[in-house]
Amino acid sequence: MRISAKSDYAVRAMAELAVAYGANGPALKAEQIADAQEIPLNFLLGILRELRNAHLVRSVRGRDGGYRLSRPPAEIALADVIRAVDGPLANVRDLSLSQLSYPGAAESLREVWMAVRGSLREVLENVSVADLATGKLPKNVRALAAKHQTERM
Repeated sequence: MRISAKSDYAVRAMAELAVAYGANGPALKAEQIADAQEIPLNFLLGILRELRNAHLVRSVRGRDGGYRLSRPPAEIALADVIRAVDGPLANVRDLSLSQLSYPGAAESLREVWMAVRGSLREVLENVSVADLATGKLPKNVRALAAKHQTERM
């Protein structure tokens, strides 16, 4: 899986909004989010539109307007954000994995793709925007990150 710039920016924007979330928290202007996360403003505006269409953020009008999360950050998984801007987490040739079949030596490849999708979901559906914003990632995610960090060195 390739994580697009769009997904990366969307998750970072949501983390900024999570920090400001609360009954009295301010709505953040797109410019504030763009500056804080070093995201090109025009690109961010398109992303915020997609997040709004997916009901993950809402726009607030007026002088103190901007953007807010539509629900508590603990209820928004990173998978929700990525799906909102880039579609399915993992697909092969835009087909359902149940539609795939391979001949001969590649016959088991469907199971590999299923495992890849399952692994992505295991991480991205279990890390919330709140986890990201507070730096309190689930233990299994930290363990996976540590394992793969040491493997790369």
